Amino acid sequence: MVSVDLPIALTIAGSDSGGGAGIQADLKAFSAFGVFGTSAVTAVTAQNTMGVTAVHPIPTDVVAAQLEALAADLPPKGIKSGMLATSDLVRTVARGLDRFGGVPYVLDPVMVATSGDRLLEEDAVDAVRTHLLPRATIVTPNLPEAAILTGAAVEVEADMEDAARDILAMGPRAVLLKGGHLDRGHAEEPGRLVDLLVTDEAVQRWERERIETRHTHGTGCTLSAALAAGLARGLPLRSATERALDYVARAIAAAPGLGGGHGPVNHFVDPGLD
Repeated sequence: MVSVDLPIALTIAGSDSGGGAGIQADLKAFSAFGVFGTSAVTAVTAQNTMGVTAVHPIPTDVVAAQLEALAADLPPKGIKSGMLATSDLVRTVARGLDRFGGVPYVLDPVMVATSGDRLLEEDAVDAVRTHLLPRATIVTPNLPEAAILTGAAVEVEADMEDAARDILAMGPRAVLLKGGHLDRGHAEEPGRLVDLLVTDEAVQRWERERIETRHTHGTGCTLSAALAAGLARGLPLRSATERALDYVARAIAAAPGLGGGHGPVNHFVDPGLD
């Protein structure tokens, strides 16, 4: 038997029946980055590109059992969490994360779907702040999620670093604040968007051209999965972040045009690892 040094990455997230977000998107991104994907399913959703019509949280004992099974036999080198839905699930996942030691952990604080549907119960926000943020290597909120976490509006670039630092004070090692929701009416260059990586030591700013498209379903899931995959491969945090951002930009540009609403991106683009 040939031994293959294949990194494992774990996604802890909900299932998207439309295949563009959640564990389906995460596993595709893991594969694109050359890592073996495992999963702990936290919820089953009925959704497509038009919206979410039903959400069924998985019982917490079943989520815990999934994490225990993976810790015992398929320990990951990178972990991401996405949709957790309820405060009980948040606390269950937090306890499960402790079984994996100091493995890099990417927290995607999924709160609202691209369609606008709420995916995290109100009382679960405090649980995310208390139990997950202090465990995170990096957290990847968009601007509406940053506003929910901090309690302050984040609409223009001038707000972004302050919001990221407020979230950093909640315990993660780094914050990647995604600027896709920047208010273009106040932007100096409405056709550009900005992402900020903020740590205690530095602020890294990436600026790129905004791609005008409705096919952005699952971009947050895909980004956090790509980031977890890069960390599982041993990339430094800044390099893993840059590779993930570039991958998602290419995936959006090459979106296959599926569905009548917010369609999925193309997870099969080259991740640019060479």
